[in-house]
Amino acid sequence: QVQLVESGGGLVQPGGSLRLTCAASGRAFNMYAMGWFRQAPGKERECVSVISRNAGNRYYTDSVKGRFTISRDNAKNTVYLQMNSLKPEDTAVYCCAARATPGETRTFLRRSDYDYWGLGTQVTVSS
Repeated sequence: QVQLVESGGGLVQPGGSLRLTCAASGRAFNMYAMGWFRQAPGKERECVSVISRNAGNRYYTDSVKGRFTISRDNAKNTVYLQMNSLKPEDTAVYCCAARATPGETRTFLRRSDYDYWGLGTQVTVSS
């Protein structure tokens, strides 16, 4: 069992930065691939980024490539999403998720691919 708690969201102006943190409780955090998803009002949940268990593989959706960076610290049971050059279209609730089953990181894009979810943190990009 893994519990996930996100933090770091807030209101930021276009072009600004935020760093989201997902803190995990439970054992064997290093056995889980971790993903960040977002959902804007009226839109479907979207996979933003995924990181493999040992951080050797990372995936980004096209709209955030070059702006967002996912990382993890297995000693601290934490995964991060550094978001730079934020745009109004990045406004959404951001959730982290954990997946126990090994596989190809770039294929872990669906909600059903993950076993545990946090409640999310709101990110609003507006002037």
